Amino acid sequence: MRFRQFIACLLLAPGLAVASVGQPVEYSVNQQPYEGYFVTPAPDAPLVLLLHDWDGLTDYEIRRADMLAGQGYAVFAADLFGQGKRPTTLADKRAHTGELYQDREKLRALMQGALQAARGLGANTRKAVAMGYCFGGAAALELARSGADLEGFATFHGGLGTPEGQTYDRAKGAYLIQHGTADSHISMAQFAALAEALEAVDLPHSMTTYGGAPHAFTVFGQDSYRVDADTQSWSALLGFLDALLGR
Repeated sequence: MRFRQFIACLLLAPGLAVASVGQPVEYSVNQQPYEGYFVTPAPDAPLVLLLHDWDGLTDYEIRRADMLAGQGYAVFAADLFGQGKRPTTLADKRAHTGELYQDREKLRALMQGALQAARGLGANTRKAVAMGYCFGGAAALELARSGADLEGFATFHGGLGTPEGQTYDRAKGAYLIQHGTADSHISMAQFAALAEALEAVDLPHSMTTYGGAPHAFTVFGQDSYRVDADTQSWSALLGFLDALLGR
């Protein structure tokens, strides 16, 4: 995948414009190469760790990162598959995600490695939220169950199941779960089970379902895209981030 560099103008206050420059970032985790994307509107801006879908870090996540930078947040879009690994076939996508589902310690290490890379770029990892789409949503919840000390975790049409042997006993922060009621991949039973799991350990959470919204309802240009659900869920994310991180 080719990354594109560009400048976006952010209006933080009347008469005040700040330029945000997004750039690809090469980094390593356990001596293996990865390529993420970092954009920030200002030094020490609160951080969003963005976790990608099962096709790897693509222009979709970059677009979302730039949208968040336009709202005053630094964003590090992590690479969970490896530099140059952007699967395009169903078989490859299943292989890459399946490997990490089978090796959750590696998945956790990759997310911590991304946070370390962001910190090395000057990002404020002391004031951060992790969010993800589809596979990235499942990854965000995996990071939460690991006990990662972040302000919050957000998912969009993400995997919601809790693996056997895991719990939310060590989890911290607040949770925003955005789900399509018409999702044929992730059931409403899993949605309800997650709500019960979070409630059982008194973790603050807001969970919303969008009627008629299928899996991947936020992905621009896809048949699954639903503009109303996307608009409403994005607004909910911005409110969540503002409440936890400010700007």
